[in-house]
Amino acid sequence: MIKIFGKINKSLTKGNWNTTLSSKNEFDDFMLKEIYEQPSALKETIESRINLNKPCNFNELEDIKKILGTFDHIYMVACGTAMHAGIAVKKLYEKLLNIPVTVEIASEFRYQNPIINKKTLAIFISQSGETADTIAALKLAKEKNATTICISNVIGSTITRYSDYSLYTHAGPEIAVASTKAYTSQIMLLGILAIYFAENMQSAPESIIKELKEELLIIPNKINEILNNTQTIKSFAKEAANKKDVFFIGRGIDYAVALEGSLKLKEISYIHSEAYPSGELKHGPIALIENGTIVVSIITDSNLAEKSINNVQEVITRGANVFVITNQELPDFDYNEIIHIPKTNTLISPMLSIIPLQLFSYYIAKEKKLDVDKPRNLAKSVTVE
Repeated sequence: MIKIFGKINKSLTKGNWNTTLSSKNEFDDFMLKEIYEQPSALKETIESRINLNKPCNFNELEDIKKILGTFDHIYMVACGTAMHAGIAVKKLYEKLLNIPVTVEIASEFRYQNPIINKKTLAIFISQSGETADTIAALKLAKEKNATTICISNVIGSTITRYSDYSLYTHAGPEIAVASTKAYTSQIMLLGILAIYFAENMQSAPESIIKELKEELLIIPNKINEILNNTQTIKSFAKEAANKKDVFFIGRGIDYAVALEGSLKLKEISYIHSEAYPSGELKHGPIALIENGTIVVSIITDSNLAEKSINNVQEVITRGANVFVITNQELPDFDYNEIIHIPKTNTLISPMLSIIPLQLFSYYIAKEKKLDVDKPRNLAKSVTVE
C-alpha cells in the first residue's frame, strides 16, 4: 500500500563556508593552518560580543536574564577537548558567579543519575554539534527540567536543535581531527558568557569584569606573539620525538591545560602521555620518572608558582628532561627548554598556554612522519556511543 504524505516545509540555513577556509593555502597541513588561524578565529568569536562600556551582548539569551538568579548549580558537559574547555573555565565561572560548577564527561553523565532540576543550568559543548554522548546527556537534562545552553561551531547541528539556547563560536571549519582553534574559541565564548552572566547578576566587582574584558580583547595579539617565536618548541620536539612517555603537569588552571596538551600528543604522535596535577606527583606518578623522561610543566598562576617550581625540582632531581611553559619569573634550574608566553589574567590563561603545546605535538608528529590531519582510529565527529 502506498502512503501519501503532505508537503513538508523545511527552512534553509546558509553557512559561511568558502574555498579559502577549506584549503591548506601555504601550510603543509590543516592542523598547522588551524593553529595559526586562532587569532583570527578568536576575533570572530569576540566580534560584537564584548563592549568595554556596555554589558556583553548575547541577544540569543535575552529570555534567560530573568531566571539567572535562580540557578544554584551549573553543569558543563562534553567529551574530549570540549570537556577540557569546560575544565579550563570552571574557576572563572565560580569566581564571577559564586555558583558551584561541575564538569562532567558526557559519556558518563547520564549513567550517574545526576542531580538536576529547574534550578540547574546545563551547558553542553561540542565542536561538531553531533557528538552522540553529548546529545544524549542534553536530552536527559531537558527531561529533568534543567535550562540548557549549547556551545557549537556548526550552525543547525543536532545539539543546537535540542538546546533551549544555542551559541556559536564562529571559529570557521576545522578539518584536522585534532581540535585546536575550536578549543580556544570555546574557552573564549564561555569566558564572555561568564562575564555576561556576572554583569546581569551583578555578582562580581566591575573592576574585575573590566579587566577581563580588556584582556580577552587582546588575547589574539598575544597568541600571534607566541606563533611568531616557535624555534625553541621545534628543537625540543625533536628531542622528544623518540620518547615513549611524556608527562604533563600543572597546578590549578594549569592542570586543565596539561590535560589538553597530553590529549593532543596522544592523538597525533601516538606517544603515551599522562597529565597530573603537580601536587599529585609524590602520591604515585613520580615513581615513573627516570633519566631522560620528558616532563612538560605549565606555570602561569603566580599564587601557585612557588609550589609548581618545587614540583619541577622534584622531577629534575630524578633525571627528567623538563620543558616549561610560563609567564612567571622563574629561578635558574636545569630546565631543558623554557617558553615564555605573554602575561594575562590567570583565569583566561589557557588560551595562551595551550598554543606551545599544540605546536609541540604537531612538530613531534611531523618529526615521526605521521599523518597529522588524520590520526589512526580517530574521527572528527563521534556520532556513536
